[in-house]
Amino acid sequence: MQEQERGSSASPAVGRALDILGHLATRPGPVRAATLARELGIPSSSAYHILAILIDRGFVVHLPEERAYGLGAAALELGAAHRRHEPLERLARPVAGALARRLGHPVHLGVLHGAETVYLLKEQPPARRHDTGRALVTGVGVRLPAHLTATGRALLAHCAEAQLRAAFPRPGALVTRTGKGPRSLTELRAELDRERTRGWSEETELVAPDLRSIGVAAFDHLGHPVAALSATWCRHHQPHDAERIRDALLSGAARLTAAVSGRAPHPRAS
Repeated sequence: MQEQERGSSASPAVGRALDILGHLATRPGPVRAATLARELGIPSSSAYHILAILIDRGFVVHLPEERAYGLGAAALELGAAHRRHEPLERLARPVAGALARRLGHPVHLGVLHGAETVYLLKEQPPARRHDTGRALVTGVGVRLPAHLTATGRALLAHCAEAQLRAAFPRPGALVTRTGKGPRSLTELRAELDRERTRGWSEETELVAPDLRSIGVAAFDHLGHPVAALSATWCRHHQPHDAERIRDALLSGAARLTAAVSGRAPHPRAS
């Protein structure tokens, strides 16, 4: 009973410590204790006490000249460990595999790296109704222009304007692979606005002739796009598959969002 009471009384402090770390992780620079207390709704005395413990454990550093606090080495080490264990791929593999079996088409998991889509997973169906695989140029580790892939477009559609400008510093010179697709950032932005509003992205013959893809983003705990699932098929062989594939990918992306403890973002005005 005594241990239960002690654990119960400690829970608010644990939650507040995690809130402080999470808040510091989202800020571009150090934050003062008074600001943390105010923005998180924590009593100032509690904030200072928790910060002192986090400093002692190496999760937070105090910058005396600025009278502010930032993330410490221990917090950064946790982030590095998170990347080393590749939890995103581990969580996404069963989702992508189930989609490939259900749809009968290859399913990919991809992330953004600057202006490129990088593919982390590629799940093949047990038996293809048509040999889409030979025409695919995608594979684990392959990079393609993000504005041409359904995976990349699903992620770009939810990126901030500043991120788009940074990814495409020459807005009037977007590359193409098949002669199709947006040629400028203005054209791309208009297409992404429509795709963000409807909740999914697609490309038809932008990457390779005769192929069509649909992509749907999954989101992290801040509502930011963390990765996207996509499926690719021969558009002439299965002209009526689009709605079925779209609905399955929407369901799969929602499962992946839940698996990473994420949440879908609030609708953003076009």
